[in-house]
Amino acid sequence: MIMKKCIEFNGVSKKYEVGEKAFYALDDVSFSIDQHEMVVILGPSGAGKSTLLNIMGGMDHVTDGKVYMNDVDISGYSEKELTEYRAKNIGFIFQFYNILPTLTVKENVDLIRDVVKNAKDSTEILNKVGLNGQENKFPNQLSGGEQQRVSIARAIAKNPKLLLCDEPTGALDSNTGVEILKLLRECTKDNTVVIVTHNALIADVADRVIRLKNGKIIENVVNKQPKNIDEVNW
Repeated sequence: MIMKKCIEFNGVSKKYEVGEKAFYALDDVSFSIDQHEMVVILGPSGAGKSTLLNIMGGMDHVTDGKVYMNDVDISGYSEKELTEYRAKNIGFIFQFYNILPTLTVKENVDLIRDVVKNAKDSTEILNKVGLNGQENKFPNQLSGGEQQRVSIARAIAKNPKLLLCDEPTGALDSNTGVEILKLLRECTKDNTVVIVTHNALIADVADRVIRLKNGKIIENVVNKQPKNIDEVNW
């Protein structure tokens, strides 16, 4: 079975200039991610993980190279085009949730209707992430894991082609983190999921693992037999 590519980087570099010095956050990076894959990106601080995520998500421009989403070149997009690209294609999940404390759970998820017209029903999505009955609570009435579920619900309510997760379990205890990973795995039925993390254990459950060091890819491997999330000794 031939898998369709979701996103592809072709010779991508990102250069930053500080005074008279220049450094590459990404240096001639090439790889592709197939649709419905769960991908883990690993690397030490400063390896280029955040830059990679920002370019995938249309929040930053490349210095050189090409980026394709579903075979469409987005690397030359204007700011207006990138805004539309993010709205239509990208869901973001962050380590510290980024949900609004003055809105209820349901209102936080319904916010996405201001961004996309065909957003999924918030009640249906909240049921899917295990928050049925919590719709009218405020974030300070929820546990950390429940708040992260709100963040995930809001992201998948967009039905994005690409779900980008920046340390989504980093602020959670291991048991709650496992539940969040199960939820992200479930999301691959409809979406492609990319997780940036320092937690190397998550690589065992991924379909693909990309390792970065000093702005370069040092490993890009397909995990032919990902472990079941419950099999990993967290």
